[in-house]
Amino acid sequence: MLRQLVVGSAVSVGNIAIHALVMMAVIEVANIVAAMKTSHPIIRLALIMAATVSVLMVAHICEVMAWSLTYEAVDAVPENSDLVYFAFVNYTTLGYGDVVPVERWRLLGPMTAMNGVLLFGWSTAVIFHVLLRAMSGTSAVPSGSDSEE
Repeated sequence: MLRQLVVGSAVSVGNIAIHALVMMAVIEVANIVAAMKTSHPIIRLALIMAATVSVLMVAHICEVMAWSLTYEAVDAVPENSDLVYFAFVNYTTLGYGDVVPVERWRLLGPMTAMNGVLLFGWSTAVIFHVLLRAMSGTSAVPSGSDSEE
């Protein structure tokens, strides 16, 4: 069980690092675009949101692939199973149950789900934050000590 927790925690921390880097990039780009003056604020808002959500979806796919590669590396899924499908089902907490991990790696599924839930929640918070900032025309990250909360 300890081996499962160590492997699952390592992949989770790696995914958190990926997500943190992507979040910083998304917020920085949103700041730049939000600062642009345009005669079409609705188009600017649509572009900011489409770009934000698209980049976050790519990040989530990369994180699912990290889980998939881990399943393959530790041989956690029965032979002839679709590793990417299994990783997506766990990461999104769908839990179809049509593919189950081998007994010695059964904790990786729930750890994948826990990681996915946390990162989806984080993405949702950032999407909402970028939307609010883009709608108000201010930067996505307050600067200085007099930031508003």
